[in-house]
Amino acid sequence: MAEVPPRRTIAFDPVLAAHELESAAIEDLSQAQRHAQLFRELFQRLRTEVGKRIVGQQEVVDLALTCLFADGHLLLEGVPGLGKTLLIRALAEATGVQFSRIQFTPDVMPADITGTSVLTEDPVTLQRSIEFRPGPIFAQLVLADEVNRASPKTQSALLEAMQERSVSAAGETRPLGRPFFVMATQNPLEQEGTFPLPEAQLDRFLLKVIVPLTKREELHEVLSRTTRDGEGTLAQVVDPRGIQAAQKLARRIPIAREVQDWCVRLVLATHPDSDCCPDDLRPFIRVGSSPRGAQAIVSSARVCALMAGRFAVSFNDVRRVARAALRHRIHRSFEAEAEGISNDTIAQRLIAAVPTLAPEERSVPTDARGTR
Repeated sequence: MAEVPPRRTIAFDPVLAAHELESAAIEDLSQAQRHAQLFRELFQRLRTEVGKRIVGQQEVVDLALTCLFADGHLLLEGVPGLGKTLLIRALAEATGVQFSRIQFTPDVMPADITGTSVLTEDPVTLQRSIEFRPGPIFAQLVLADEVNRASPKTQSALLEAMQERSVSAAGETRPLGRPFFVMATQNPLEQEGTFPLPEAQLDRFLLKVIVPLTKREELHEVLSRTTRDGEGTLAQVVDPRGIQAAQKLARRIPIAREVQDWCVRLVLATHPDSDCCPDDLRPFIRVGSSPRGAQAIVSSARVCALMAGRFAVSFNDVRRVARAALRHRIHRSFEAEAEGISNDTIAQRLIAAVPTLAPEERSVPTDARGTR
């Protein structure tokens, strides 16, 4: 048997800068910019490495990485065969995290995910004891494949793990390792054998990404890569400790009050009884986003700022992530369903309709705000 070559690792550890930043003053702009540039280089290297497996789908890859560094969970929706599972496997390989996969089917039970207690017997003393066997949820990156093909009861087994980063089983609460990242794939609901995710489950996902169909030239590249020699091993760009340090760095990115206020008004605009909701969209919305929507926008926008090498969140950073943060938190009315208006369309129209500055801010001179 041929010897397996050792796994190649890129000699690059920019996330050490994030550890330094924890004890440094943010007021030091030159140091902050340096760490932002290092984060950007890390992000680009991860994007390049994952791109060796994933053809095109640049926005999907960027949002997946954004979700990882924002310490959230990701929901990918698309028809089978678009590379959703391949993307998650490539990300696990490039980050060196502990990986597990759960294939959801209608007969999967909650204990198959969280783990179960079994009766064991010591072969020497013959003493019997009850031992907890952890399920696949006890990993750092969990692929919940075709999550909407399981029953709602089984889907709810993910709720505590995604929110609390812990699992209650056999009368004990067990913490999960960090980082902990759930990436779930689901098929469009109009396909046979699917169950809609409960609203509480959807709200646990930081972002929802719609995976588009492969373009013509990208499909040529897919055929060139996959119908000849096997795919090579990806290099590990970062380790779990580095991911946690980058997540801490992202949480320290400042956001101006007026930018944060736009995020707040975007979330309020998803409620038809709010003054922020455009009049022409009120009939199409039944229920709007929870405060988690605003948290998702701000957390993801902070990562976008670092992606660009900046140490401050801009309105454009919010625009890049707002639709992915809101599309699964808006619940359409019957009128919207009858007219074929999707959640994605409603979210896109809200982002375009809600002004970046509130009316009271637009009436204040620029010099008085001191932020423009």
